[in-house]
Amino acid sequence: MLGAKNLNLKEVFRALSALIMVEGIFMLFSIPFSIYYNEADLYPILYSAVITFTFGGIIFLLVWRKNKKRVGRREAYLIVSLAWIVISLFGTLPYLLSGTMDTFTDAFFETMSGFTTTGSSVLNDIEAVSKGVLFWRSMTHWIGGMGIIVLTLAIMPILGVGGVQLFAAEAPGPTTDKLHPTITGTAKRLWIIYIALTFIETILLMLGNMSLFDALCHAFGTMATGGFSTKNASAAYFGPYIQYVLILFMFLAGMNFSLHYFLIHSKWKKIVKNEEFRFYAFVIFSSAILITTFVLINYGGDIEHAFRASLFQVVSIVTTTGFVSENYLLWPTFAWFILVGLMFSGGSAGSTGGGIKMIRHWLLFKTASMQLKRLVHPRAYITTRYNGHSVKEDILFSIMAFVLFYFIIFGIGTFAMAAIGLDFQTAIGATISSLGNIGPGIGHVGPVDNFSSIPALGKWILAFLMMLGRLELFTVLVILSPGFWKK
Repeated sequence: MLGAKNLNLKEVFRALSALIMVEGIFMLFSIPFSIYYNEADLYPILYSAVITFTFGGIIFLLVWRKNKKRVGRREAYLIVSLAWIVISLFGTLPYLLSGTMDTFTDAFFETMSGFTTTGSSVLNDIEAVSKGVLFWRSMTHWIGGMGIIVLTLAIMPILGVGGVQLFAAEAPGPTTDKLHPTITGTAKRLWIIYIALTFIETILLMLGNMSLFDALCHAFGTMATGGFSTKNASAAYFGPYIQYVLILFMFLAGMNFSLHYFLIHSKWKKIVKNEEFRFYAFVIFSSAILITTFVLINYGGDIEHAFRASLFQVVSIVTTTGFVSENYLLWPTFAWFILVGLMFSGGSAGSTGGGIKMIRHWLLFKTASMQLKRLVHPRAYITTRYNGHSVKEDILFSIMAFVLFYFIIFGIGTFAMAAIGLDFQTAIGATISSLGNIGPGIGHVGPVDNFSSIPALGKWILAFLMMLGRLELFTVLVILSPGFWKK
């Protein structure tokens, strides 16, 4: 028996309508740039904001009730999964009404890529796009990075959209560190850190002679680990200073945001002793040094440039940001082979990065080591430990299930993309780029190409993979399972 009647659909619609209204408000932030640059997108963006906010407001009033019921686990999964679809649907309006996109498919792909912080684009000439639309494009990254639902929990508790279930279902990473006894307090602290880092990066980028517009857009793309740039050449357009600033803040964005909280409060030991952070830093710097060595051996040249280019691309891919400073497919095969491997890594848990996440890789490695020790010492009581604490077996099973599902979906996605006509290398590149929320891939979706040549069906498949990756698979897969809808 179907159990849809058991779902509190009024609470689902109320939460979604609140998110739509928040989205409409954020659209208005693009208007000052439309006015300043005297762009023709002023009214299309204004109309988009009015339509979005009005639609959300009407739905909100229709389902409003004074005594709100608690959002349960099933409602939370449904809200979060539908939220990314709904906000992406309305997010297409600035592209369509301004004439930036010719088809709804392209507009939806670009919007979903923005909100999921993937950074894949179908735009062939980014610099020809009006400033207001470009700012909205970058804004989708920024509000999607920490999560529009977390934003709503932080600044709009009056709407009654809250609950630990909703936060846990949307927050990135396998664990959610509470920085405050209340979930609203935790969300607020996360967003304060997020805003503060965005502000600091914007100032530093402007010190490198970036305009306020370009600095904000790149800061949004960096802190969200999204990678949308305002330049066709991405980060390659800018000089060494800008690239080093981007490297630093991509690295910070790929860290667990609770570590930033500890940094602010001078709790250095918590950062230094954090196993995931040490593994994250080791993977990045060892990979960068290794690639630098291969690049120098094969091409020679400037050591600083080789190291900066290698470090930039490693940090960009590990954190799933997707900014590009070099065409890494022209590097020695072994060098870009390492980068492709890093596409399966992901940032830290509790960061804005996508992918499998460092903590899962680290715990899988430690679990494998534990099993070897048990074989040698079968009577010994040996457990997997993380940061000095034993990890429960159900968590380890959950991680193994996640990684298994991840590679199964990667395989299915690659097969599907190859079936619609893509060559095998491009099919692999497009799939891992979308599922890992990375941006550039390999083949015809590499660092100097984009996704405009992908068939329409392929764009819809990739958009679904972006959402799967952003919400860490299970949030979406659980509502597709028959058991979710049973009584």
